[in-house]
Amino acid sequence: MIGDALFIFLGLAVLLVGGDLLVRGAVGLASAVRVPALLVSLTIIAFGTSAPELVVSVAAVFERQPGIAVGSIVGSNIANTLLVLGLPALLYPMTADVPGLKRHGFVLIIATVLFAAAAYGAGGVGRATGAAFLAGIVAYVAFLGWMAKSSRARDPVIDEVAEYSDGGGTRLGPALAYLAAGLIGLPIGADILVEHGSAFASALGARPEMIGLTVVALGASMPELATVAAAAARKRSEVAIGNVIGSSIFNIFAVGGATGVTGGISFSDDALRFELPLMIAASVALAGFVYLRRDISRISGLSFVLLYAAFLGALCCGGFGR
Repeated sequence: MIGDALFIFLGLAVLLVGGDLLVRGAVGLASAVRVPALLVSLTIIAFGTSAPELVVSVAAVFERQPGIAVGSIVGSNIANTLLVLGLPALLYPMTADVPGLKRHGFVLIIATVLFAAAAYGAGGVGRATGAAFLAGIVAYVAFLGWMAKSSRARDPVIDEVAEYSDGGGTRLGPALAYLAAGLIGLPIGADILVEHGSAFASALGARPEMIGLTVVALGASMPELATVAAAAARKRSEVAIGNVIGSSIFNIFAVGGATGVTGGISFSDDALRFELPLMIAASVALAGFVYLRRDISRISGLSFVLLYAAFLGALCCGGFGR
């Protein structure tokens, strides 16, 4: 069991490093061959930052551990709102009164409703639903591109993905090396995490979703947390909140879609009763701040963090040792 736990953290570390190298290599390669910066921001960076969750979820489906995939998607979206926004808000209150943010909040609600409909209506995400989700992320990226070209106003989600490429190198050799390392590291890390994560959960008598809800979600949220905290410290609320909304949309449409078309995922009764309702509530709460133009104050941030801590506590009390 201890060996499995160590391998879980090894797999997570390989995933996070591999994801970062993939994005940096892809950005460097695109810059070296003079791909437009907007295209880089809206495709390579946006998809690349969701690469750990995507690869873990697809690997879990292939290895017949769909619970880990479900936990990764749902857990990441819960962590995005409650932890990634909550912790920085304790130090740097953020305003949600940002031009252009409402349209992304609307897309988040639509994505969440569709995901919930698939879960409660069909019991899971199959190939047809997965294909529809993938079409949704393509349409969303196309919409971002159209907005970036047609509007003079700055867009919070476009600003967020564009900041990732600031200062990126243009040398072809290092870019190819980073890209290759990322492409090799991601599936290796995912395979290690899924194999030993499922074994660890089985040894503890826990359902497989626990690994996705805790280890994958928390680990994958660390880079997002650093990005949001830095943006909040620079008084860039639009980038901080845009980061969280954009990441949550990609988790549902891109990661959920990919897992659907590669084999499909189903939801356990526990996920339908507990984790999914919390994910829906977190998304609605975030959209509520955006539409009401309310600040995410220190009190709100504390409430988010305490709720996330209670969520983890409930998981540990109710999910392990069954």
